[in-house]
Amino acid sequence: MKFTNTLTELKNQHLYRQAKVVDNTCVDFCSNDYLGLKNHPQVIEAFKQGADEYGVGSGAAHLISGHTQAHQKLEEALADYLGQQKVLLFSTGYMANIGVFSALKDELDWVLQDKLNHASLIDANHLIGLPLQRYLHNNVESLRKKTDKQTGQGLIVTDAVFSMDGDQADMDALDKIAQQSKALLMQDDAHGFGVFQAHIPQNSIYMATLGKAAGTMGAFVAGDEDLIDFLVQKSRPYIYTTAIAPALCIATLKSLALIKQGDQNAKLLNNIQYFQRLAGTLDLPIKASNSAIQPLVVGSSEKAIDLAEKLLSAGFHVGAIRPPTVAKGTARLRITLNANHTQQQINQLLTRLKDAL
Repeated sequence: MKFTNTLTELKNQHLYRQAKVVDNTCVDFCSNDYLGLKNHPQVIEAFKQGADEYGVGSGAAHLISGHTQAHQKLEEALADYLGQQKVLLFSTGYMANIGVFSALKDELDWVLQDKLNHASLIDANHLIGLPLQRYLHNNVESLRKKTDKQTGQGLIVTDAVFSMDGDQADMDALDKIAQQSKALLMQDDAHGFGVFQAHIPQNSIYMATLGKAAGTMGAFVAGDEDLIDFLVQKSRPYIYTTAIAPALCIATLKSLALIKQGDQNAKLLNNIQYFQRLAGTLDLPIKASNSAIQPLVVGSSEKAIDLAEKLLSAGFHVGAIRPPTVAKGTARLRITLNANHTQQQINQLLTRLKDAL
């Protein structure tokens, strides 16, 4: 079987993807390392100490021999930080979402998802064989109309911070509808955890990743003891996957301590405000966002790639996001800010972007 025609078509449509070797001479404006912790000296030192104590890998799944004191301490620390009864670690956010859905497979009659939810949530929905039903993005009335038509046990699912637009879900409004329809509520807070204070309604499911603001790797699900116990019994990705390296848990414990201090968070929020003000002054059509994700929708994939390449040649690495990640005709530059960006770097980026446009 040959794939030449499909690959050629993707190239012609400017939708061909390939990994770029990261050039450390460029200023990174596309990483999800929102708090700048992946290179923080204290996190690096904690990782080294963890490797000295536990070695490189965990060696097995959690339920065999892969669950160390480091994993246990991280789960307890995350639960305490979030005010939840228990936490369960997963290897990736994608796996955590599939893990939740796979466990709930025989418990649900319907699922309703926000139109702009992450791909892992959509794929998880397909996996369990229930129809993919989506309500209009961040539209409470659209969700209400759809819940009124459902019968049986349901699940309402949303991103907390949406990965391509940087806007946030109204968790209070969603919780109210979930209670009225006697549905479970689940949020994917991959892009909000560590940046914003988590808002977790009672008896809901909370998922977040550790490879973004925490600067390490892995993910977790938080909730009440009953939920986490159920996932341990029923979540196939948890049961059958090697646990993340214990050294990563030690590093993440240090990241969590730095998140609690709040210094990096304050720097990031200052950079977000500065970026938005300067973009407005330069009359750049950046979408309003109070998160680290700052999108500039340009329309065509060709234009998004062209702008990204111009910025790269000027020393700024910015992601060109194209379909199917975003809807056709909404290709964009997805600028992501972090706590370690300087105002000078933001000035230079936006000035170059203005010139390129």
